[in-house]
Amino acid sequence: MIGAIRPAARSNAKPLIGIYAESGKGKTYSSLVLARGFIGPTGEILMIETEGGRGEAFSDPTEYPEVGGYKVIPITESFAPTEYGKAITAAEQAKPDALIIDSASHEWEGAGGVLSMAAANQASGTKGVQVWQRPKMDHQTHFMLRLMQTPIPLVIVCMRAKYPMKEVKKPNGQKEWQRSEELEPKQSDDILFEMFLHGWIDGEHRFHVTKATTRSIAEVFGDMQRIDAATGQRLAAMGSRASPAPATEAEARSWAPAEGAQETAEPSHQATYEPAGEMPPPAEFKWMAANGTTTTFLDIKKWVVAIKKGVAKITEVAQIDLARRNNGAHLSEIQAAGGIYAAAVTELEDAFKTVGRRLAR
Repeated sequence: MIGAIRPAARSNAKPLIGIYAESGKGKTYSSLVLARGFIGPTGEILMIETEGGRGEAFSDPTEYPEVGGYKVIPITESFAPTEYGKAITAAEQAKPDALIIDSASHEWEGAGGVLSMAAANQASGTKGVQVWQRPKMDHQTHFMLRLMQTPIPLVIVCMRAKYPMKEVKKPNGQKEWQRSEELEPKQSDDILFEMFLHGWIDGEHRFHVTKATTRSIAEVFGDMQRIDAATGQRLAAMGSRASPAPATEAEARSWAPAEGAQETAEPSHQATYEPAGEMPPPAEFKWMAANGTTTTFLDIKKWVVAIKKGVAKITEVAQIDLARRNNGAHLSEIQAAGGIYAAAVTELEDAFKTVGRRLAR
């Protein structure tokens, strides 16, 4: 459904927060106090709980008055994307002030989840792209799209995390598998792209921001700070700052075509999406490898995921310099388009910096 044209309002950018960490680092507690600070002492927190009851550990308000109690919707046995979709529907009908999903990792790797669905397809003789077609469609339709379009004011997505194994080349030329120094959530490669803000929690329960969509939300969370109720209060205050008022019905009508006017063809992609003072977004995204081979992507998310995986395998600082020389002009072109394009380039630069710090040790 297409709505009326109106001024953009910050209040419509509902925060979708991703928190990932290894077991015992404080994902659940941090999410609860964040939600409580955001909605206040009388607001209702609802949790979609998949951890066999462990998500209810902080439910006693006498022991955890800073949490103040909350309700749960348990998911057991099957963690299929459709089950998460049903749980989100039930949550929306209950109209809570904040929703916590603890955890989203089961939707990907749990019994009946996306990986399980793909494995079942292979076992039944399905081959090629058909193995992943239905699992990924269900993941996008019943889980990701629902998270992004829910009317619930605040959604916090908890995910388990791991340090994946990666193959590295030793100084003598031999290869070996080592544990990566970058923590990754146990979910699909692109889930973090959809988060308004995401980060991970360390052993001291400090939150490390890995992406902040706006300057103001980055200031809300800081970096390497523990999440508490005050964090939630700052987040709520950020959303309530003055924004342009929604368009009135009269203003909306003023943008409508005159009665009887013929509808014109939709403008070209570049004309439609070109921001004022910025370059139009590129139609494709390229990357030149060290050997001069260029790979082209039509999807910016897949482009970033593929490059970050390649960057993580870099073993020499000279390789970082070469990658920047080979791709600098194209990165500048993408960054000039602003918005998500500039954010994607920033994410790649952060990946380069992370590898550079590792190699400098």
